[in-house]
Amino acid sequence: MKPISSRDNPLVKRLHALSASSRERRKFGESLLDGAHLLDAALLRQWPLKGVVVAESSLASAEVRNLLARCPAEVPCYRLPDALFAHVSPVDTPSGLVAIIDLPPEPPPAVLSRCVVVLDAVQDPGNLGTILRTAAAAGVRDVLLTDGCAGAWSPRVLRAGMGAHFGLSIRERADVLQALQGFPGAVLATALAADARSLYDIDLERPVAWLFGAEGQGLSPALLARASERVVIPMAGDIESLNVAAAVAICLFEQARQRTR
Repeated sequence: MKPISSRDNPLVKRLHALSASSRERRKFGESLLDGAHLLDAALLRQWPLKGVVVAESSLASAEVRNLLARCPAEVPCYRLPDALFAHVSPVDTPSGLVAIIDLPPEPPPAVLSRCVVVLDAVQDPGNLGTILRTAAAAGVRDVLLTDGCAGAWSPRVLRAGMGAHFGLSIRERADVLQALQGFPGAVLATALAADARSLYDIDLERPVAWLFGAEGQGLSPALLARASERVVIPMAGDIESLNVAAAVAICLFEQARQRTR
């Protein structure tokens, strides 16, 4: 394991850039996995790693030592003093362990015939990562993101996804209208509208393309017009809407419930 102690080290500068800037991540074609859970998930999926960086104090952890031992022999490992690790950490509370990965190539165009989640301008990294984790847990593999969404492979979205990325087909900056041409199932938009039907009155055993927009602006007019039906989640009292991640979870697991009854 190679020790590094200077902020002027090229790797340190690169790590700092990757942690802080989407532009730099695109420039290098790389991102960071933060924390033991994400590294464990990557190793289980045999996801290619370009390097592993650990804070000195984290070497006292048996979990971290075990993860380092599981890394392929060709993956370089680096040790940083805790203060220097904090400087390159992509989160405010450093986990003490990060891995460098290549940004994956876009999945090839494919005919969508099973359930798919479409996210329109969901910009909060925590929401986006949570939604990806929910989709994976509900058995949905295809996720399409419009151009206005947060970067799916940013460190904060990866951290919120907790490894879900490695089992999903994620298409960023997708031409959703084109991708949904010929979709054989229902295209459902969650929207507050007079003609919206209750989620619990809709047949969800068929393939569904779910359209979700950000809380503030909702779905774009073009995507809303593409929906074959509008859906509302019944709520008590004077609550008008839910966090988009909560809405996705309710919809996807209502579909999962209907498919297993």
